[in-house]
Amino acid sequence: MIDHSLLRPELTPEDIRVGCALAARHDVASVCVRPGDVVHAAALLADTGVLVGTVAGFPHGSSTTRTKVAETETAVAQGAAEIDMVVNIGALRAGDVDAVELDIRAVVEAAQVPVKVILENAYLTDEQKIAGCRAAEVAGAAFVKTSTGYAPSGATLADVRLMRAAVSPHVAIKAAGGVRTLDVLLELVAAGATRFGATATETILADAARRTTSTV
Repeated sequence: MIDHSLLRPELTPEDIRVGCALAARHDVASVCVRPGDVVHAAALLADTGVLVGTVAGFPHGSSTTRTKVAETETAVAQGAAEIDMVVNIGALRAGDVDAVELDIRAVVEAAQVPVKVILENAYLTDEQKIAGCRAAEVAGAAFVKTSTGYAPSGATLADVRLMRAAVSPHVAIKAAGGVRTLDVLLELVAAGATRFGATATETILADAARRTTSTV
């Protein structure tokens, strides 16, 4: 359920290698790397079963649609199996849902792999979150996602519940931003999330292993 996040700007190639090794060791769902790291990560994770994901329009969502599409096409050609794109936050706040939907649809069509649409809920009203979720579903996204992790706040139980109620069952929910403990992750699972962006992957999974051992 975890996408191990390797998106911080200061990460070195060695940091990416170590992060990918951690992801493979724990058999997480994917690593989510910066676009420039896709080739490196894909080579490191070949034959491990761990997917490589990357981002488009990250972290502000204000890139042109053409730029997001180009980022997506390049990433997929280099080995990315999932794309986490940021919506045009300003357009969503302004109520231009048609523009938001078209932006998402262009990335979905370019990707031909699962696309997770980051709404960046910290900047949105509940009505805007619902509108963004519905635009993502209509545009063909596989997931709606709470946050980039770079805004003033991240995933909340209330937001996950709201997003789960706003989309059909075939659209999944990804929670990111502040998912640093097993207890938080489990609460968000109960609220409807099935994928998690996390940097504290090892801490979360070590806690899970301890609890499992203590019940045996």
